[in-house]
Amino acid sequence: MATSQRRLEAMTVTESAPVKAERWTHQWKELYEEVITTGLCTGCAGCVVTCPHDVIGYEHEEGKYIPFHIEEELGLDNCIHGEKGCTTCTRACPRFRKWEEAADTHLFGRTREPEEMSGIWRQLLLTRATDKVQHEKGQDGGFVSAMLIWLMENDYIEAALVSGVEPDDAWKAKPVLARNKEEVLATAGSRYTYCANPLALREAKEQGLTKLALVGMGCQTSSPPVMWDRKAGKVGKPFLFNIGLLCSKTFDDAIFVELFEAKYGLKKQDMVKMNIKGAFQIWMKDGSFHEINLKECHQWTRQGCKSCPDFAAEHADISTGGIGKDNDWTLTIVRTELGEEVINRMIADGVIESRPAQEDEVAMKLLRTLSIVSRRRWPEWAEASVSIGVPPPKKKVEGTEPAAH
Repeated sequence: MATSQRRLEAMTVTESAPVKAERWTHQWKELYEEVITTGLCTGCAGCVVTCPHDVIGYEHEEGKYIPFHIEEELGLDNCIHGEKGCTTCTRACPRFRKWEEAADTHLFGRTREPEEMSGIWRQLLLTRATDKVQHEKGQDGGFVSAMLIWLMENDYIEAALVSGVEPDDAWKAKPVLARNKEEVLATAGSRYTYCANPLALREAKEQGLTKLALVGMGCQTSSPPVMWDRKAGKVGKPFLFNIGLLCSKTFDDAIFVELFEAKYGLKKQDMVKMNIKGAFQIWMKDGSFHEINLKECHQWTRQGCKSCPDFAAEHADISTGGIGKDNDWTLTIVRTELGEEVINRMIADGVIESRPAQEDEVAMKLLRTLSIVSRRRWPEWAEASVSIGVPPPKKKVEGTEPAAH
């Protein structure tokens, strides 16, 4: 595919161009001190899947979702390979030092302006799949499913790193490699617990697949462009298309038993669909529909989400999310030249239908509001560029409560 080849060539040029820059010497010891122990780590697993020595472990379990060093020689907080010059983990980390500037510069040739709270973009659309099956099985109109299938059928990618579920638990998320239409549809829909989709890269490598799409929240989709900008070598080359999911937060798996079942009698084995539209929405097998106030869910917020500033998945080729006024359309943020090529071809092929996102005032307002809310989470002591342009919170009027989103 010509465009995929252009991306590979662009990365190669970036790697070989004679740029005078400070030598990158940062290793696991600094990553551990500055990101993992401070709460900035989102658990994206970028450092895990790119480690050339396989010495960074990861536990995809409730209350964990965080990388750790597995060699005994220098303990948890240092790495013998890092002491010898290995820097891959810090090059791949989308929260280390000036990560946002690195990703912006590589993808867009500039950093975001202070008013660009939801990042840099080319088009804002509302989209949905025209295929009935893709529409019904997918979330908010089935756009992501339609796009993955189209990318495979048009030779942009061979497979996609996505979120699936365990065989014995339809709501226990796990990283999955989707290689065809059937596997894409089998993993369709949203689960609001965390899944480090990049972990599926190992299976892709074992199968010799070299053209991949990554589907993930902003914390995950920022990692490939950060790798490319920091010249991490070959590890980022399989990522040829990057699909970001708008995300305010994810929840620990305990929310199913400790809140949904304990308080409301909603057993997860009886759930058929969930969504978040100002409330946590749950559809059950018996046809009933339930809404739970998001304030009740806050105590189950996953630790790795509490400092994350990226609601809008700002470093994807295309970012998507169901924040509009209904459940039938996907807000679609087209960010890169490659993303624009794909979306335009999909529309021309009749795979999706689209309309200007500005027609949905609710979606436009929420995009800015939730982007600002997320950016305010970023700690004052951390890299200051992430907070540029973020307006201070409005003072509460005594006797009122802020609206839940």
